[in-house]
Amino acid sequence: MLSEDLSCPKEAFAISLFSFSVPRPIKKMSDVFEGYERQYCELSANLSRKCNSASAIQDSEQKKQKFSEISSGIDEADVLIRKMDLEARSLQPGVKATLLAKLREYKADLNKLKKEFKRISSPNANQAAHDELLASGMADVNSVSAEQRDRLSMSVERLNQSSDRIKESRRTVLETEELGISILEDLHQQRQTLLHAHNKLYDVDSAIDKSKKVLTTMSRRITKNKWIAGSVIVALVLAIILILYYKISHR
Repeated sequence: MLSEDLSCPKEAFAISLFSFSVPRPIKKMSDVFEGYERQYCELSANLSRKCNSASAIQDSEQKKQKFSEISSGIDEADVLIRKMDLEARSLQPGVKATLLAKLREYKADLNKLKKEFKRISSPNANQAAHDELLASGMADVNSVSAEQRDRLSMSVERLNQSSDRIKESRRTVLETEELGISILEDLHQQRQTLLHAHNKLYDVDSAIDKSKKVLTTMSRRITKNKWIAGSVIVALVLAIILILYYKISHR
């Protein structure tokens, strides 16, 4: 069983607190690092449990399968360490220094895991484990169990914190979605209002056209009546002139 502390550092999530005080672009990059960090912590705790359980397995096939799983997990942990290193080096100097310090602790933790895996996978692993168990006694067993519980408790706490942040992000997304729906409804109502106003304007325009036609007809009739009245007046004037001329010429 493991006698060394293979847990992720206790200050692992201090980075996430720091990320809220820096500008928005750095926060996004720190979130990427934090995602790798969370994956590594889960993987580290899982590998620690597998190393502990592999020591107690007697069946060779089962032990071989367990060793294969641990080897694959260590390779995956190496990949995560490299990703965290690249991510940390891409940030600003103040943030990079903090993350690189954490990364060194993760590398040391991974080296401990590798050493433990090498120890339990060696040909004399069973005898060595048996001798170690007899030498350490029940006090060491209780101590390792307490350390393992502490590591699992820390891992669970980190997962709960991550879960709370995910829930908060989902709540923010839902609020944003509701706000977007409300804005779309307002825009739809405004569109309906504009369409209604457009229809009214169309009706008013039609009424104006009809009024223009009526006014044009009335104007033509007035002009026609004027010509008729003028013709009648001219005819009357000519008639009066003819009558006067006829009376004057017969005297």
